[in-house]
Amino acid sequence: MTGHDGWQPEAPELVRPYVITKGRGLPDEDDLSLITLVTASDGQQQQRPARLSPEEQSLLDLCAAGYLSVAEIAGHTHFPLGVVRILLASLMEGGHLTTRPPVARARLADREILEEVLNGLRAKFG
Repeated sequence: MTGHDGWQPEAPELVRPYVITKGRGLPDEDDLSLITLVTASDGQQQQRPARLSPEEQSLLDLCAAGYLSVAEIAGHTHFPLGVVRILLASLMEGGHLTTRPPVARARLADREILEEVLNGLRAKFG
């Protein structure tokens, strides 16, 4: 049905998350946290599996460019975070993706060592 000026509201394309994820559950938070880095496996760069859903294909295409965090992937795809985590876990199980834990926070430098370096620089260069 159209309005007075001929405008028709667009029906949103709504696909329920359980349809996209095929009813799978969330992976452990330790496996795929928001800052876990994900990329396509080496062998997946050239050959594309034909049995993947369109959503899995789009994730694989996105991850083929290099390492992205789970949060970045969710932002780029506009999928809910839970859906992204489930699809990424499925792609990891299939060997299509490789994950890398986030880079650990660097230790703070020892103050005594920094003072020795500073004193040595002052002695050398005045």
